Amino acid sequence: MSESVAFDDVARALAAAGSTVHAAEAHGCRCGALCVRRSYDVAEWLQEILPDEAQRGGGPFASLHQRSASVLPGSDLEFVPLLPDDEQSLETRVEALGTWCQGFLYGFGAAGTAGHAQLPGDVTEVLTDLAQISHAGIAEPESVEVEEQAYAELVEFVRVGVQLVYDELAALRAAQPESRLDH
Repeated sequence: MSESVAFDDVARALAAAGSTVHAAEAHGCRCGALCVRRSYDVAEWLQEILPDEAQRGGGPFASLHQRSASVLPGSDLEFVPLLPDDEQSLETRVEALGTWCQGFLYGFGAAGTAGHAQLPGDVTEVLTDLAQISHAGIAEPESVEVEEQAYAELVEFVRVGVQLVYDELAALRAAQPESRLDH
């Protein structure tokens, strides 16, 4: 099992490279592409989120790339979206979750493979729900406990939903050439 990657490390690396991409969005993009593409290497991902740095590919990006690629196909259900820790404000975490979902949908679409495939109903439903979550925000807070519970439930829904999408699209990925260069 690979080590987890800290949200703050990815955020700092993106900022240091002059990127305006949010760390959660970057990870969402990576995971969305992994769901539909058999082969999606770190250089392709970095080209999407940080074009000027695509040749480097080191630091937390390589670790996050590897971690994402290893937990989604695993049977241990270890996948967790890269989000700020609980020390951050609830508003910051909710915004990051919405941004993560936007990144996922972007990566899913930009990977360019699923557009011609008939997606299973469960996948379409999860994608629709992720689109709704991408607009999440805090309106009028009821109580801290209620809002924290709602946030935790949304994160769990995203975690399980992405795992479902990945699993449901196994045949789509398996039918692809080993490398994008092969076709």
